[in-house]
Amino acid sequence: MCFNETNGRISKLMSMIKALPINLSNLQKTVLQQIVRGTTNPYRLVRRAKLILAAASGESNSSISRRLELDRVQVRQWRSQWFEEREKLSAAEEQQVTEKALMVLIKGILSDRPRPGTTKSFTVEQVVQIVEIACEECEKSDRPVSHWTPSELADEAIKRGIVEKISPRSVGRFLKRSDITTTSRSLLVKCQN
Repeated sequence: MCFNETNGRISKLMSMIKALPINLSNLQKTVLQQIVRGTTNPYRLVRRAKLILAAASGESNSSISRRLELDRVQVRQWRSQWFEEREKLSAAEEQQVTEKALMVLIKGILSDRPRPGTTKSFTVEQVVQIVEIACEECEKSDRPVSHWTPSELADEAIKRGIVEKISPRSVGRFLKRSDITTTSRSLLVKCQN
């Protein structure tokens, strides 16, 4: 059996799988339509709201996929996710939550889930302490340098016990986010203001 035959069979099987039924209450439909019409909502959220509205109107995954320019796997995923959360939505409506509270719940359902990966390595306090070192004069730290570099700041942060380890690149990112340069004159001027 060649790849095209296998791929064709998989495609046929996928089209035979019945899409999960999506039933919306009037309030859910109203909230989803508000998301679609909202001018400040992120594009992804709007597209997902359109997807759920289309699924509720009986549109097939293939049709939704073509119209919204999404992969069918994505359409199935969001349809499935909505289906799994239907009890939570019903419970919220039974408790007569406000439209605003339902909006928050629906936006949460249609938002990306946290992805696996490394967790944040440094706390806000550690970053602030490292930036604080950058605001000091180098001579106070007994360093034989005329100005702070990311490498010198990383070494000093480790020496002071602020962090166990840190790369100069991470220090550079902290400083860049803080809009601080590491030349001593401009750095001191910014820190003193």
